Amino acid sequence: MGTVEKAAASVEISEPLLQQVDDDDDSKNKDLPDEEFIPDWKHQITFRGLLVSALLGVLFCIITHKLNLTVGIIPSLNVAAGLLGFFFVKSWTALLSKLGLSVHPFTRQENTVIQTCVVACYGLAFSGGFGSYMLSMDEKTYKLIGEDYPGNRAEDVKNPGLLWMMGFTFVVSFLGLFSLVPLRKVMVLDYKLTYPSGTATAMLINSFHTSSGAELASKQVSCLGKYLSISFFWSCFKWFFSGVGDSCGFDNFPSLGLALYKNTFYFDFSPTYIGCGLICPHIVNCSVLLGAIISWGFLWPFVSRHAGDWYPADLGANDFKGLYGYKVFVAISLILGDGLYNLIKIIAITFKETCKISTRQKDLPIFKEVLDSETSKRLLEEKKRDEVFLKDRIPFWFAASGYVGLAAISTATIPIIFPPLKWYLVLCSYIIAPALAFCNSYGTGLTDWNLASTYGKIGLFIFASLVGSNGGVIAGLAACGVMMSIVSTAADLMQDFKTGYLTLSSARSMFVSQLVGTAMGCVIAPLTFWLFWRAFDIGSPDSPYKAPYAIIYREMAILGIQGFSELPKHCLELCLFFFAVAVAVNFLRDVTPKRVSQFIPIPMAMAVPFYIGAYFAIDMFVGTVILFVWERLNRKDAEDYAGAVASGLICGDGIWTIPSAVLSIFRINPPICMYFGPSSGS
Repeated sequence: MGTVEKAAASVEISEPLLQQVDDDDDSKNKDLPDEEFIPDWKHQITFRGLLVSALLGVLFCIITHKLNLTVGIIPSLNVAAGLLGFFFVKSWTALLSKLGLSVHPFTRQENTVIQTCVVACYGLAFSGGFGSYMLSMDEKTYKLIGEDYPGNRAEDVKNPGLLWMMGFTFVVSFLGLFSLVPLRKVMVLDYKLTYPSGTATAMLINSFHTSSGAELASKQVSCLGKYLSISFFWSCFKWFFSGVGDSCGFDNFPSLGLALYKNTFYFDFSPTYIGCGLICPHIVNCSVLLGAIISWGFLWPFVSRHAGDWYPADLGANDFKGLYGYKVFVAISLILGDGLYNLIKIIAITFKETCKISTRQKDLPIFKEVLDSETSKRLLEEKKRDEVFLKDRIPFWFAASGYVGLAAISTATIPIIFPPLKWYLVLCSYIIAPALAFCNSYGTGLTDWNLASTYGKIGLFIFASLVGSNGGVIAGLAACGVMMSIVSTAADLMQDFKTGYLTLSSARSMFVSQLVGTAMGCVIAPLTFWLFWRAFDIGSPDSPYKAPYAIIYREMAILGIQGFSELPKHCLELCLFFFAVAVAVNFLRDVTPKRVSQFIPIPMAMAVPFYIGAYFAIDMFVGTVILFVWERLNRKDAEDYAGAVASGLICGDGIWTIPSAVLSIFRINPPICMYFGPSSGS
């Protein structure tokens, strides 16, 4: 997230865009510079690597679900995935070596495969909609909105079920992987897109596999393990005081006083949110806090004072005709304003850069230049990467037939799972999806901003309005899932291709590891969600697991059908105002110099506390303050270890979720309720 940095597409095209490259064997490695042995693509994918990927996939799916079901903000866990993958396999090989057994060396290519597999797996915990569109269909969300709410029908309810969720994720999650495979050379080599997260991950993995980098990685793992233990035991300690209900324990500690506590301003001692604050950029954390101050500090108290005029004063706290409706719809307006602005901007950038590249291809001069030794070495390294990347080609016919075959299966299957979404609507989605996937992948390569959820919301509105009141809610939400899965996985695959290119990994091993990771995710993500679903009160506004986006997505579907006629008084005016604010703030971020724009808040981040509350914003701000002070005291240490500390805090709290869920399933309640209230004399 952040300002868009227009990546210069320094294109050096010396061959056709879709040139076919012969598939050679490992012997070709000896002709490459710098004499590094590069294993065949089949040997880059190992049993130990897949086992480690599955274990880490379970851990990161649990963490993603927890964040998705609580605040909806999910930081990048790529650093933790690469670091833990390196640690586990290195430990494995060291142990076997001590036992006198021969082991294959752990290469950066295998490390990259593990990273790709884990990210593909836990990515489905987000794009699978377990905290958003899929949960929007359940009975609890339907009842929260109101059984008499216009457009909210009892027929548009589908409660979570393990089998149908697995089936849905299987039929929609693989298409994005096949949609852009033929363009891998275009995106990575010819357009030279940066894919900042993929590049950063590659640099991290490359550094692990040097002597100095391995030493630093060992220290980072030790640091991660220490803070993981602290986080786990702190979460365990907190559990004993959390009692029964939603008002006990450290999670409801009025650390800033009871008056601010009533407006959700308190520090709740959450290692997860502090870790998120350490990982997320300062501007994201400050934007979240600013959104909390604007909404819970000023806007909602102002609206509350008009109870009885703007809305009936006797409504329940979760009635959409009252204050709750303002919270949800104003948050939606900020999200849509930010998302649509960035979507239009990135499509414009994509079109502009594509036209620029086409012009350069036509006017490319032919010349020879004298190269110094450093430039010559860099060009040889680039040539080596190009050869490795193009060596194991993925045939066009395979990608095309895979997409068509999977689309046919999905077109036949989805209407069985969601009858309101007819087969011809699913088919239309798959016809236009590759174009949208290209736009999103190109935009991600330029700006590192994956707008999959925005494409999903657009699909939600379009299909909900097309189907209408007779099933439009379910059809819109299901179509959102179809669109979101395709554009998200396509962008992730291209990012992984960039990582593989920079770590001298085979494109074929990247593609296969994405397939394997996605298959793992189709099983692990629903299973880990089911653990939460059975153990906790998911979706209740008074529960720690509020699932904020479930309400928001269902309301978007109803809006697509009903329009704005049923909003509370002055709610539409507030929504239009904040929509315009989101567009204007984004425009300011783009037109002002970087020294100014870096201090302008991000509307998407501001939107989250409008609905959820301010408590997690306090925690994330504590994390960003810790990082800020750390950077001032010792920037090198902060750069080296902040990610490890944050990952340890998030992972430790996430691991505690498993025993906590088991205790909840067996109805074992915490023994103590620590509660705070005003003293009798006040």
